[in-house]
Amino acid sequence: RASKIRKLFNLSKDDDVCQYVIKRPLPQKEGKKQRFKAPKIQRLVTPAVLQRKRHKIALKRRRAEKSRLAAAEYSKILAQRQKEAKEAKELKRKRSASLRESKRSVSSN
Repeated sequence: RASKIRKLFNLSKDDDVCQYVIKRPLPQKEGKKQRFKAPKIQRLVTPAVLQRKRHKIALKRRRAEKSRLAAAEYSKILAQRQKEAKEAKELKRKRSASLRESKRSVSSN
């Protein structure tokens, strides 16, 4: 791990951890330069990791915004439907009241 290598060599966050990894030499081929192989460093913060993190946060932010807009739209529709229902109820009440009035006036004659 990157943190373990930092601790072992007493490095700061700015130092490059990859330079302090213990490499093993590969078998040399004729006429070729000596090559080394280093193990993969776990939890190494690279530009790709940071970009992935930014992208993930942006997606989360986008989802939240979309959800917020959808909730606002839904509450708007709900308020409109409640208003229509209230008006319909009021109209029904007026109709029944006027019907009662007309029946009363007919029966009194």
